[in-house]
Amino acid sequence: MRYVQLRAFHYVAICGGFSRAAEELYLTQPAISDQVRKLEEEYDLLLFNRHKKQVILTDQGARLLDITRRLFEQEQQALELLSEARALRSGTLRIVADSAHHLLHILARFRETYPGVRITMRAGNSDNVIESLYSYEADIGVLGEIPQSRDFDYLALNATPIVAFTARTHPLAGRTSFTFADLAEAPLVMRERGSRTRAKLEEAAAAAGVQLQAAIEAEGREAVREIVASGAGIGFVSAAEFGPDPRLVAIPVEGTDHVRMDEALICLRERKGGKLVQAFFNIAASMAAI
Repeated sequence: MRYVQLRAFHYVAICGGFSRAAEELYLTQPAISDQVRKLEEEYDLLLFNRHKKQVILTDQGARLLDITRRLFEQEQQALELLSEARALRSGTLRIVADSAHHLLHILARFRETYPGVRITMRAGNSDNVIESLYSYEADIGVLGEIPQSRDFDYLALNATPIVAFTARTHPLAGRTSFTFADLAEAPLVMRERGSRTRAKLEEAAAAAGVQLQAAIEAEGREAVREIVASGAGIGFVSAAEFGPDPRLVAIPVEGTDHVRMDEALICLRERKGGKLVQAFFNIAASMAAI
């Protein structure tokens, strides 16, 4: 077994194909295919099922990928250690957030301090955030709860109640509050399963003996906002994330004062020592203390 063979396998697995892996490694596709073939032949096993130009991991391939993820992540950490100063000048920080709203002021300060660092950010629900950190596809996450697993380090950002919101033109926009019984009779626009906002709201309603049903289910906070703004129903969000929008009206939900969204900045404990991760946490902590 050679390093180049493991590297070829790893990139084919994470890129989803031989041609994309070749592009990522600046090699030819035949070279990548040859390295994977030699690895499979040497150990007499099949790592990929190749069918109609699709490349799918076998069970043994999936188990090997779990190992190579850790291997190449440690390699990346070693590289960061050996080039710490350069990382803060020209590195890349990958963030996945259930809501970017909580990071805007931190991002601005971080960019001022480290203008050479490239930041990539993508949205996802709480499940996506956790999965991305565990698979090393992100360095930092923003989560709608304090993580319970000891695998993570975290910094609490804020804690706010869940509020309902409607379009200003909606017949219910004049309400001063909603009860869970009111919501059970109303058209609800809910986030997808995996959203902590939805889960906490449904748990609070169930504790009050009410079951909430989504009339419309949408993936992502922005999709919910736009659907509600069209007048299609009632949406839900943490008070901190509502934000100014002349199209919308926020309305309190009775019985949710104790149901708070605890937004937290999180990372894998083993990644906290990374120079960029540490720098971002330090700036976030300094701003939280103001």
